Amino acid sequence: MHGRLLSWLIDDAYPVWATSGFDPVQRAFHERLTPQGAPPHEARRARVQARQVYAYSRAGSLGWRGDARPLVEAGLSFFIGHYLRADGLFHTLVEHDGMLKDDRVVLYDQAFALLALASCQEVLGAAPHIIRHGVQLRTALLERMHRPGGGFDSEVREPTPLLSNPHMHLFEAALAWQAISPDPAWAALADEVCEIALRHFIDHHSGALAEIFDGHWQVMPDATPGQAIEPGHQFEWAWLLLCKDSRPGGAMRKVAQRLFEIGENHGVKGGIAINTLNADFRIKDPAARLWPQTERLKAASRLGALTGEEHYWTSALGAAQGLWRFLDYGARGLWHDKIDREGRFVAEPAPASSFYHIICAIAEFGEALQRAT
Repeated sequence: MHGRLLSWLIDDAYPVWATSGFDPVQRAFHERLTPQGAPPHEARRARVQARQVYAYSRAGSLGWRGDARPLVEAGLSFFIGHYLRADGLFHTLVEHDGMLKDDRVVLYDQAFALLALASCQEVLGAAPHIIRHGVQLRTALLERMHRPGGGFDSEVREPTPLLSNPHMHLFEAALAWQAISPDPAWAALADEVCEIALRHFIDHHSGALAEIFDGHWQVMPDATPGQAIEPGHQFEWAWLLLCKDSRPGGAMRKVAQRLFEIGENHGVKGGIAINTLNADFRIKDPAARLWPQTERLKAASRLGALTGEEHYWTSALGAAQGLWRFLDYGARGLWHDKIDREGRFVAEPAPASSFYHIICAIAEFGEALQRAT
């Protein structure tokens, strides 16, 4: 199954998004592609530009033989040139032509900016200006969005409610920087976000991770819009905690295994990871998106490689098969993003934002299989 996914990625997805998915006029990445390979004329989100820089930064190591460097350089140049603010943070949205549309600063976008700046060094090397941008952004985050006692505001203008999801991606970015930089501040940032997750995001009784918190890190009620137990995020946090510390018998592994268990036992229906559960693990939204399938695959693969336990590999195979259902789009290199409550794929253009998830999952699956042999 891994070979099938990797062949699709290298032979179909990377070439399509490098051509149809790239705007040669603005030298930026498109948000979406129709089945005919046409990009809708729409504004460009900061997170998509950063994610596509990540995507093509990893292309060569995954076996794509195309020229990724010009795409990474162009995407990074557009991103820094059109989203970077004077205070060192990045605003969230520009028009199709690069003109500013929304100057809000949200933590989620800063996390992906840091991830793009870390990942692009795989192609561009540890260039001083890239490292400088990363350090400046980290400094700006600590000065403008850091909360007393740890953790970060969700936005500069509207700091609360506090959200676990952007912290998750900040954790991911800090780990990426820690892996390539001797600067101890990156490890300190990763440690801090990990501590916030273990202390506030993950319920000490149930072991589940919630989404939304008040200004004192108290879990907001189930009725709060957006509050839920998301199987995809149980998987994603499990994977990240194992990236941080995978020692047998360690507290991190136990927490990760419990998160995975919740997602797998309560959030997978008909072979597909669904959107959300209530706090008591009853189904809240039975619809599904592509990205939770990738996070299930990542977590199951890593647990399988670490433990050697067959049930994790069974879950990994199931996740890979579930992911393939979304990739079986009928148009080369594209994908379905959503299944509705009735189990039908939603007809819509394929979003570029999913590419980052797909790439990371296929890479993790392959690496786990290699470690297990």
